[in-house]
Amino acid sequence: MTWSVVNEGDGMPRIILTEPGGSSAEVLLFGGQIISWKNERREELLFMSSKSVLKPPNSIRGGIPICFPQFGNFGSLEQHGFARNRLWALDSCPSPLPPPRSNCSVDLILKSTEEDLKTWPRSFELRLRIILSPGKLTLIPRVRNTDSRPFSFTFAMRNYLSVSDVSEVRVEGLETLDYFDNLMKRERFTEQADAITFDGEVDRVYLSTPSKIAVIDHEKKRTLVVRKGGLLDAVVWNPWDKRSKALPDFGDEDYKSMLCVDSAAVESPILLKPGEEWKGWEELSTVFSSYCSGQLDPCKVLYG
Repeated sequence: MTWSVVNEGDGMPRIILTEPGGSSAEVLLFGGQIISWKNERREELLFMSSKSVLKPPNSIRGGIPICFPQFGNFGSLEQHGFARNRLWALDSCPSPLPPPRSNCSVDLILKSTEEDLKTWPRSFELRLRIILSPGKLTLIPRVRNTDSRPFSFTFAMRNYLSVSDVSEVRVEGLETLDYFDNLMKRERFTEQADAITFDGEVDRVYLSTPSKIAVIDHEKKRTLVVRKGGLLDAVVWNPWDKRSKALPDFGDEDYKSMLCVDSAAVESPILLKPGEEWKGWEELSTVFSSYCSGQLDPCKVLYG
């Protein structure tokens, strides 16, 4: 299992992770952002917009951007905070995390700069461990308060998932939960459906979610499982047709082949005292599903 740093001369140095089974991941130091995750069949599992611009200081539409210290517009900072628009560095001292069992991992770090302190006057260290293993991609973010005062933040790992056709996709594991509907001025509702399906724009923050969510792709006969810890909320987003055309870095038809299911901490901001550290994690994995009476049965995925 190996990783290497590649610089193609475009000012966007990237890390390539590979493992013997054939899967791979590609990570940009800009934003600490994963922009590709391929399985052993070399199938791309993450979505990248056809109009995404890989050029600083623009944020990158797709992959897995890190939203810190603010998710969305839940605060006074720029949309989704500034971490996704900064150049991260390799972390040579990722303590106190134990060494990963997989050699195919990389540790990144982002520290507050003088420029950041002008807009968000808190000193911090944001670390991210990325682990590639057969059939799995694991992210472990950590935030340490290096300031002399407490601070709070919201956070998300925005997972742009590649799907065959979003109108044929089901999300299981969020039924009966409350959510904020960002299309309805964050009004609070309770999910009534047995599973979330898509026939229009969706932008919701599901609250107090379970540690396991299944994204069932009927056409590909594949289920993508999101497991998470330290991140109580989950965000589900698809812009659909009208919103897609209004986004300059999003192709008009891109909405059909993507779905965001994010691991997030939004409703209750994370509070850190000076010297304290918060740690979260998420694991993405795929399960090849089979049909049963015309439907995919997610029970074994969610509860098996």
